[in-house]
Amino acid sequence: MAKEAYIITGASKGIGFEWSRQLNAAGHVVIGIARTEPDNWPGGHFLPFDLTRLDAIEEIIAQALNLIPGETETIVLVNNAGTIEPIGLAHTNDATQVSQSIVLNLTAPMLLCGAFIRQLKSNSADKKIVNTSSGAGRKVYEGWSAYCAGKAGLDHFSSCLDAENDDVKVVSVAPGIIDTAMQQTIRQSEAADFPLIDKFLDYKESGLLSSPEETARLLMEMTRRPDFNELPTILDIRNLPQPGKGSLN
Repeated sequence: MAKEAYIITGASKGIGFEWSRQLNAAGHVVIGIARTEPDNWPGGHFLPFDLTRLDAIEEIIAQALNLIPGETETIVLVNNAGTIEPIGLAHTNDATQVSQSIVLNLTAPMLLCGAFIRQLKSNSADKKIVNTSSGAGRKVYEGWSAYCAGKAGLDHFSSCLDAENDDVKVVSVAPGIIDTAMQQTIRQSEAADFPLIDKFLDYKESGLLSSPEETARLLMEMTRRPDFNELPTILDIRNLPQPGKGSLN
């Protein structure tokens, strides 16, 4: 019997890829979604899809759900895809890039969540949504106005969604600062566009970045913990108490 199934966007690299790999190795059903399937995809299903195709999101969720065995006990949607770009002061940013940022970081996850909930309304499985947020949605970063706005919106949307649905647990989790391609993009920024560039260069040089492997393990443990449904909606993976220890408020 398939006990758990995961639909993961942004599954071709970084946290999404590593989380998919670990889940597949543990025997769970994994449906990865990204624009291009990686050559080293670890197994499970993969659906190539561009999340900017907003009018096709209902269909891609339907395709993903059709790959999940009917007796599955827990179904999890992980909205992990996103972009840090454009990096630059708000008044200098290109309109097309700003629009693309909001689509990938906020609009697409909103529509994916809606389709997931709507299509599973009559399904008795335990339903969970994990939205990958960022500390940038909760703190000001000069040069990241579009990214900060998208992630702040994702946090608040997650809170609304969790309040609206008694049968779906929603969390919006900041995973910390991780050594991924996004961090490489940040380190290639110009100081004029991102005044905090030196701090992020130091994170790398000082070995302060978390690995995708460790972060994926923590996220997988969080999603599977027995008190998941009691977790607050807005989370930071670095500040979670151990199950049964400390306060969750």
